[in-house]
Amino acid sequence: QVHMVESGGGLVQAGGSLKLSCVASASMDVMGWFRQASGKEREFLAGITRNSRNKAYADSVQGRFTISRDNAKNTVYLQMNNLQPEDTAVYFCAARRSYVLVTTKEYDYWGQGTQVTVSS
Repeated sequence: QVHMVESGGGLVQAGGSLKLSCVASASMDVMGWFRQASGKEREFLAGITRNSRNKAYADSVQGRFTISRDNAKNTVYLQMNNLQPEDTAVYFCAARRSYVLVTTKEYDYWGQGTQVTVSS
């Protein structure tokens, strides 16, 4: 079992920034970020392959969010800029055993989530 722990969530004003971190207990090929707003389904935000050459973003965050990783630390990051109230959600990191980057919820391991709240 691989454990994943997110950190970095909090309360921020509209237009502000936050950087989320997620540490995995083992090295993983593909890592990603998702979010789930109250009453909504969990949605894909961003994914990254082990060598960081391939990245994918949801249209809703393209240009505002940036995913990166540090393999030496088994850590994936999500830099979030120009946050808006509609970005309010619980943010989850996830990892796949496969090297194929996907934008669906087909990830094998999940963190517990960290709350991000954006005030207007």
